[in-house]
Amino acid sequence: MGRFYITTPIYYVNDEPHLGHAYTTIMADVFARYHRIAGDEVLFLTGTDEHGQKVAQAAKERGVDPQDHCDEMVERFRTLWATLNISCDDFIRTTEARHRRVVQQILQQLYEAGEIYPDDYEGWYCVPDERFWTEKDLVDGKCPECGREVVRISERNYFFRMGKYQAWLTDRIRNDPRFVLPASRRNEMLGFLRRPLNDLCISRPKARLSWGIPLPFDESYVCYVWFDALINYITAAGYCQNEEAFARWWPASCHLIGKDILTTHSIYWPTMLKAMGVEAPDTVMAHGWWLVDEEKMSKSLGNAIRPLDLADKYGVDAFRYFLVREMVLGMDSSFGETGFVHRYNSELANDLGNLLNRTVVMARRYLGGIVPQADLNHPDLSALKLQASKTLDGVTDALGELNPSGILDAIWDLVRQANRFAEVQAPWNLARDPNSRNTLKATLYGLLETMRYLAVLLFPVLPDKAEEIWAQIGADGDVKKQTMHGLQPWGRLRAGARLNAGSPIFPRIEPVEDDHSEKTDMDEGKGALVPFSEFQKLEFRVATVASAERVPGADRLLVLQVSLGDEQRQIVAGVAEQYRPESLVGRQIVVATNLEPATIRGVSSEGMLLAASADGRVALLQPDAEVPDGAEVG
Repeated sequence: MGRFYITTPIYYVNDEPHLGHAYTTIMADVFARYHRIAGDEVLFLTGTDEHGQKVAQAAKERGVDPQDHCDEMVERFRTLWATLNISCDDFIRTTEARHRRVVQQILQQLYEAGEIYPDDYEGWYCVPDERFWTEKDLVDGKCPECGREVVRISERNYFFRMGKYQAWLTDRIRNDPRFVLPASRRNEMLGFLRRPLNDLCISRPKARLSWGIPLPFDESYVCYVWFDALINYITAAGYCQNEEAFARWWPASCHLIGKDILTTHSIYWPTMLKAMGVEAPDTVMAHGWWLVDEEKMSKSLGNAIRPLDLADKYGVDAFRYFLVREMVLGMDSSFGETGFVHRYNSELANDLGNLLNRTVVMARRYLGGIVPQADLNHPDLSALKLQASKTLDGVTDALGELNPSGILDAIWDLVRQANRFAEVQAPWNLARDPNSRNTLKATLYGLLETMRYLAVLLFPVLPDKAEEIWAQIGADGDVKKQTMHGLQPWGRLRAGARLNAGSPIFPRIEPVEDDHSEKTDMDEGKGALVPFSEFQKLEFRVATVASAERVPGADRLLVLQVSLGDEQRQIVAGVAEQYRPESLVGRQIVVATNLEPATIRGVSSEGMLLAASADGRVALLQPDAEVPDGAEVG
């Protein structure tokens, strides 16, 4: 049994939670749940950051005491996390006595060790971010992080000797490629460390800000909110309170954060821990932003999306699925309700929901609603069994890489394989032939067993719907208690169990239109009549996919390098929702090769692949036998 300790940032309580908060917390929940079904011991921590100037100002504007403000606002987070099915093991508040004690003990320890010292400071201060900046840090005279106005401050404060650890931290980030993820953020931090690393101001005079944890060695100051907040990760793990628990859980496996707080987590925090003699976390993973109209979503910009609005409208599990599926961890992603509905109908309603519904309906119609006793070695089942095994391996590999979209890619390979299997086997035809009874039983058992796999593997993302799948196929036990190891060997769904048909778990919903859906150049001109003389000008050739990658920031697009025999072309194709990039490599496809080059999302495309689409599903047109690359089609 392994150990996995994952944390979210602790969220400011100066306002209600928005989609960005929900995304981080759902992602952490999904990682925690997958590690649990992988058999690992898990600690999942979230909570609230309740000190600092922003909180004090929010309380003042409301005319309430800061603690009363925090007590009220924290319930908004607790309530939302309960609604979104967040399975955290601990919820920490920085106003709790356990945290205050640890912070003050660390401050005293570092002060006595000479790691904290008093000095005069004059410089620029950003109130919303509660951070000091030097003149060279400013961008057009404003805060480099949030772009808002800064104020000049001159005062005496206490400083942490962060700069003395610059060489150590640079080596740590450079030599450990998993310490800061993704690689683009790691490079960003290495670039940051090429400049001299200043010491960190870790106090605020009570005369200016009284809402905070007092410094134990000087009661006229409170602790800087970030120095206080970061310590929550070791407070919850048992530091200075429970040595056995701390030894078991620390270092943290993953701090999952937004990229806007990467500096504090990969620069401030590791140097603080180094000074304390405590190991740094294994990984700091910085995800991207949700964009609306190409701008970061935030309350200050007035474009924040309330997560409960969408969860109430479309269901909590659908909301969770969309967030996990839509963003490639580390990259920004555009949010739009049109994209949400398209993803829902295409993958949840058509692919998954329809597979379950028709499997249970056919088993009731043809087999009396009982899981059949079937030949598990029937040759028709071999491809389905092989894909189930590959999917298990794919989920395990993607989990180790902290790649949630990769997890769902692997699972959807099994969903699509099962749908293809149903079409090829055609149980509705087998049921008419008395001589095909054994094949019918094997076919429907194979589909039901696949749903058992899918219920367990999708439980971390779709906890409520996974329970419904489990109940409909008549599986024994509780899906919440299943593990990936317990899925094997294939064929553990008990013959003789009674099915429990229910309503469709993801009924289709009507498409909506908004301004944020993605559109490519290839969408233009659809439906127009083309003269035959014009069609004759088009050239179609067979090509082999040499490589495939996602287009950053685009949910539908892949960039393909294809071989036409005598040349190689780059093609941008809107098939990322249906095909994993690696699944396309080596395939032969049909390409229109004499189109004018187009630029799609800033990427040049020198042709167009041919595909069929229906009800949101896409299928590539491919030769049914291998032919030389570059062969003409027509």
